[in-house]
This record gives sequence, C-alpha cells and structure tokens, in this order.
Amino acid sequence: MHSNDLADAPATREPLHAPVAHLIRAGMIEGTHYGSVVVLGPEGDIRFQLGDIEAAFYPRSALKPVQAVAMVRAGLPLEGELLSLSAASHSGEERHLAGTRRILERAGLTEDDLRNVPDLPYDPVVRDNWVREGRLPSRPAQNCSGKHAAMLYTARLNGWSLHDYLDPGHPLQRAIAASVEDLTGQRVARVTVDGCGAPLFAVSLHGLARAAARIASAPAGSPERRVADAMREHAEMASGSGRDVAGLMRAVPGLLAKDGFEGVQVAALPDGRAVAVKIADGANRARVPVAAAALARAGVDPELLTAFAGETLLGGGEPVGCVRPVRALDPAPLSACA
Repeated sequence: MHSNDLADAPATREPLHAPVAHLIRAGMIEGTHYGSVVVLGPEGDIRFQLGDIEAAFYPRSALKPVQAVAMVRAGLPLEGELLSLSAASHSGEERHLAGTRRILERAGLTEDDLRNVPDLPYDPVVRDNWVREGRLPSRPAQNCSGKHAAMLYTARLNGWSLHDYLDPGHPLQRAIAASVEDLTGQRVARVTVDGCGAPLFAVSLHGLARAAARIASAPAGSPERRVADAMREHAEMASGSGRDVAGLMRAVPGLLAKDGFEGVQVAALPDGRAVAVKIADGANRARVPVAAAALARAGVDPELLTAFAGETLLGGGEPVGCVRPVRALDPAPLSACA
C-alpha cells in the first residue's frame, strides 16, 4: 500500500470497551469481562463489532506475524518451522530453544548477540522442570527469542548493525514499522517498548484484523503467504504443546491465529475472513471463548470450536458455571453453561 493511501493513525483515547463475557455461577452473573471484538468478511467489510475497534491499542505479540512478514520482505530466507518460530510466542520447550540456536547459527551469531530479556520458559510445566533442574533465566528461553534471532539474521543479511537492532530508528525496525502500516492500512499511533525489548506499535483492533486477513489470504509465494503457511503447518513452533492458539489452528482448517499478552487474539481464514479480540483486563479465560464466538460469527462451524468454549467454574470441586460470551456476541452459546 502506498504511504499516501494510509488512513490516519487511530485515536489515542480511553477505549470505549463493552461487556464481552460473563462469569456464570449457578445461573447467575458473578462477574463481567469488558473488551472489544471485530469480525471482518472476505472483502474486509465489518460483519460484527462490539466495544471500541478504532481506538489505538497495543497488539503485543499478536503483531508478530506482521513483524515476520516484514523480515521476509527484507530478505529473511527462513521457511517451515524456523519461520514459524520467528513469529512465535513460544513455550520454551527444547525444540524452541534449539530452533532459536539454529537461526542464530545460520546468521553466524550466538545467543550472546540476543538483546531480548532473559526469562524462564513461558509454559508452566516446562518452567517448573527448568527450575527443578536448577536452570536460570536465559534469553533463548524467553518466549520471543525466535523473533529476536530472526531480527538479527535479517539485520546481518542486510549489512545493518547488530548491537542496536532494537532501536526504533534502526533500518530493521523502520522496515517493520512500514510493514505494520502497509498491512493494517493505517499509520502507527505510537511506538513503545514491548516486554521483550522490541519496539511495539500501536494500531487499532480493526487494523490488526485487516493485517491478519491480508496475511492469511495472500497469494502463494508472497512473503505474507510464506509466514501464514509456516505458522499453520507448524502451529506448535509458533506457540507450544497444549497451547490454545495451536489447538485453534489444528481445529479449523486453514486458520491463522496468534495470541498476545493482555488478552489479545487475532485469527484469519484463507478467504479473508478475520476476527480480532482485546480483553480489557487481559484475562486469558475470556480471550479464548470470546475469540471462538467471534470465529463462529465469521462463519466457522461451531462444532469445530466446542473445545474453546471457555473454562468451567468449580464449586467444591464440581462444575457450577462457566465463562460465557455475552449474548450480543454469541446468541446460541457454544458452552452448555446456562
């Protein structure tokens, strides 16, 4: 998209979120999660919206597929599982750490060149085992290490400096910002620092859904399609064993999906249908069922989404309720919860 065709940056304001999910206990609403939801049709038309889909917000790691596209556009030659890892918020499993090291080796670099924040693995089981073994936080274990390794590889291939690859003014980050604006169709509202240390770009929820649709529906051989195919075919490398986002991609044929911290979820289908969700309080327990309901609104067979209908609320160890999308989003809830 030519820069002159870009829409203005979304407004930086207090988002006008709306109720998107209820906690139901014994048939009564116990709590409410607020947020925003958008569902796009194949032509990019808005099929459904709830809350504030035009305010500026931080997509967090849900923007990683866009960042990966930018790197492929800049010459990143990775394919398959290593390209999927480049767009990952991984669980810190050994295959993720090994993949990160393989990317670095291809670049002629080591983990000492990484500038992401040292951390323990994201997955609780993997993290507990890591601690039991007496292992300390490390850069490869941090969930964004695949992206950082790919950033270094891209910078090395282009002859760009390596020590400052996270600086917003670095050629790599300027290229990523240009792809964010191109794929979302709007100018970036604000640039800050993500949890891993990389620049984070504020766009609208509508823009995020538009970007995902363009990546998922791109023609064969394009940078967008390469990223989409890699993530769809290697869903566990983009997330981890047992992660809901990998489960969604396995359950729904052709689905591209990416989660982000603070309750963000984006997903898109090969025909351009897309959904994006932001849970105001960042709750994962609302993100998953709201995203599933949005996908059903987009026309995905509800039978494929039953495993993502929301966690059960317990009382005395027995099921007494659930987390359920609001009726405006899901008139016939996927969950059997009353």
